[in-house]
Amino acid sequence: MKNTQYWLVKSEPFKYSWEKFNEDGRTFWDGVRNYQARNNLRDMKVGDLVLFYHSNEGKNVVGVAKVVKESYQDPTTDDTNWVVVDLSPVHSLKNPVSLEQIKAEETLKDISLVRQGRLSVMPLKAEEFDKILEMGS
Repeated sequence: MKNTQYWLVKSEPFKYSWEKFNEDGRTFWDGVRNYQARNNLRDMKVGDLVLFYHSNEGKNVVGVAKVVKESYQDPTTDDTNWVVVDLSPVHSLKNPVSLEQIKAEETLKDISLVRQGRLSVMPLKAEEFDKILEMGS
């Protein structure tokens, strides 16, 4: 039995929103041009769960997705340094969880979303993932 890993990905709603993602039903996660974020994409496995975070406007976790295809060459560039994974939406959060709520929650003070604001793909511990889900239910 594979251990599920947990992640958070950020998207600016005007570039790619949760609503659009749900319409599409599946997408490859491209545009990552940061080595740490890229390494996180490479570590994603099929079945891993991913929180979808609207950055810049909104600034909140809006839904849960899952990894449906592991990392492969980013089709939007010839540069082999960059990879994508395929994601599919699982469900929306009943109540989006804001960055303010996350920052105010003691058990979430160490997550990358708080510590490394610029990182677009980050790992979460199971209990951090669960806490955010609980906050959004």
